[in-house]
Amino acid sequence: MKNMLNFKNFTADELMDILNLALDMKKNPDKYAHALEGKKLYTLFEKTSTRTFLSFTTGITELGGTYYNQLWKDSNFTLGEPVSEIKYVCRNVDIIMARLVKNETVELFGNNVTVPFINGCDSSYHPCQILADALTIIEKFGSLDVKLMYIGAKNNVFNSLVEFFAKMKKGTIYGLTPLVNNTVCGDDFFEAAKATGHYIELDPTMSMEEAKKYAKDMDILYTDTWVDMEFFNNPAYKQQKEETLAKMMPYQLNEEFTEGSKAIVFHDMPMHQGFEISQGVIDKNLNHILDEAENRRHAEKAVMYTLLNS
Repeated sequence: MKNMLNFKNFTADELMDILNLALDMKKNPDKYAHALEGKKLYTLFEKTSTRTFLSFTTGITELGGTYYNQLWKDSNFTLGEPVSEIKYVCRNVDIIMARLVKNETVELFGNNVTVPFINGCDSSYHPCQILADALTIIEKFGSLDVKLMYIGAKNNVFNSLVEFFAKMKKGTIYGLTPLVNNTVCGDDFFEAAKATGHYIELDPTMSMEEAKKYAKDMDILYTDTWVDMEFFNNPAYKQQKEETLAKMMPYQLNEEFTEGSKAIVFHDMPMHQGFEISQGVIDKNLNHILDEAENRRHAEKAVMYTLLNS
């Protein structure tokens, strides 16, 4: 049995097989309409969600399965001893996807489940988002051999992008990350990625004028929210949010920065227009961003099928 907490226990070939399967599922949905017939998916949400909920629940339904959704706050995970709760859930379903705040909770699930488990997003990794990104890259460029520049916070999305490019040894990710979030990915993680030659860490004090020189040579410019979604509208986080936004505003993806670049823009959503990305850049690239978001469903269908048949 295999879980997907991140990409550590997957080879490049296994990830490519998942992407090829996702492409086929997207092109030939009827072929897979009964592929997971009778299978039950349990989805658990500690964090808010639009894409993760819709993509997994519509995905399992399109494959012939069913889903059972629960919010963390409504479950006994908030009250009881967690390992026995995890093992109980496993006796009722065939596969679990959880979107959790802490990576340590994801690891707890991974170490104790008796059915396949998928990390739907935590504070350190977001593997399903990056598989959707990769699927979109293949569709738009024909291969993974692209130059991608990420500008923003060194967060869960960035960590999984770095892990993916280093694992696949195709394409290059350039990271401009003036803001560093608290994650489990330390210096060793990034040094190992650098050693592959597929991750280049840019000077975080680089001005946007300097960064523009890199942007002109890119295929993709990628940004993400600077403030984690669970804190964005939290009054208790107001001062830290304002300090973060003030620090990061010079690094906004806007028309001035993207001028002269042939790159398309990616954002994993939800977007905060006027902060990490301008409305004009959103308008110009919305179809690319929505393709990326739609591909969550197709990538996750392939992940569920693969784990349930491993």
